[in-house]
Amino acid sequence: MIRLETVSKTFETPEGRLRAVSSVSLEIEEGDIFGIVGFSGAGKSTLLRMINLLEPPDPGGRVTVDGQELTALPAAAVKRARQSIGMIFQHFNLLSNRTAADNVSLPLEIAGRPPIERARRVRDCLEIVGLADKAATYPAKLSGGQKQRVAIARALATEPKVLLCDEPTSAVDPQTTGVILDFLRRINRDFGTTIVLVTHEMSAVNAICNRVAVMDAGRVVESFALDDPGFVPQSPIARFLLQDRSDLSLFEPPRRAIA
Repeated sequence: MIRLETVSKTFETPEGRLRAVSSVSLEIEEGDIFGIVGFSGAGKSTLLRMINLLEPPDPGGRVTVDGQELTALPAAAVKRARQSIGMIFQHFNLLSNRTAADNVSLPLEIAGRPPIERARRVRDCLEIVGLADKAATYPAKLSGGQKQRVAIARALATEPKVLLCDEPTSAVDPQTTGVILDFLRRINRDFGTTIVLVTHEMSAVNAICNRVAVMDAGRVVESFALDDPGFVPQSPIARFLLQDRSDLSLFEPPRRAIA
């Protein structure tokens, strides 16, 4: 489903060249809820944004999603391919001058969907996240958890096969975190959507992920299945992040969904 082959990302900064991601290769299977975990500055969000080429990798790296090599496509084709890759951001990124329904409608408008189809899909997506009654409400009148649920509905609008989640629970309270994670798990289960979750919270990974990669200093230092009873973390950061795992689980880790 998702294949990253020796992808790197270098930024030019006033202090010089910064290698945010260094030669990462990773495979994510269809129906996975795949966690990418690590401390701040590990390169997690940069790696996530390379999956839909919001951050193009340095020359030589290859990104393939659903059998299509995005790094080999012209810009117009990449834009079309992104319609099957939804994204949820840490700070919601809702337009304040648009209602919840209009925010959900935005990617459908960009995709050129007709008004009747847009209205039906917006209604369906708001129902999925339990906010059909907030369709006419502006973001300023929504709680943090409601804003993130609108953002999830917006990401689902084009019926993506892949959902990229960049720290989706870090801007909400702990109680709302469980609600957001449960919605993501249900989306994976009900629609077979492949989910990639970037977080620094191991509790979120334990709650819904079936596989996880641990990043440190721009590299994936370990990758494993959470349901592997024989797994023993080898890297210091993995040992730290996985300590007291049994106390952190909110839900049973999902089995791979079938579309």
